[in-house]
Amino acid sequence: MLKSVAAVETAITDPIDLSALDAIVEPYLGKKEMVIPVLQVIQDHYGYLPRPAIEVVSRLMYIPLSSLYGVATFYSQFKLKPRGRYIIRVCKGTACHIQGSPKIAERIEAILGVQSGETTDDLKFTLEEVACIGACALAPVIMVNDNPHGRLTPDKVKAVLDSYE
Repeated sequence: MLKSVAAVETAITDPIDLSALDAIVEPYLGKKEMVIPVLQVIQDHYGYLPRPAIEVVSRLMYIPLSSLYGVATFYSQFKLKPRGRYIIRVCKGTACHIQGSPKIAERIEAILGVQSGETTDDLKFTLEEVACIGACALAPVIMVNDNPHGRLTPDKVKAVLDSYE
């Protein structure tokens, strides 16, 4: 039987809106083999997997919290911390590396004040390094969300970042 989110919300103090979880989880109830899909839908909804949401899923689906965290930490697609509105991916592939991607990454880190894998305090940008973007002809290249920016130089980086307001 479906428990209401309100029934399990009392133990949760984080100010995250959990009202959508009943509808998100309902199609997966009784289907413990659907852990990955339900976590994917939750991450799509919140942008990451907030602990209060995972706690509610654990209770609603009768899956131990440790099992959900086991799945969420095993697969790199899942993020347990809030991410920026703009995800910057710096290509570290051979072509980009040779054309200067390490200097591009250094410039982004200096401008944003974060290292690879971190998110700015205002949740605007998350910086990641990726093995290859697949746009070698544009080397060095970064992606901001789904937008490629190629043939970059350290001097062009600030203008690219400033375009995301």
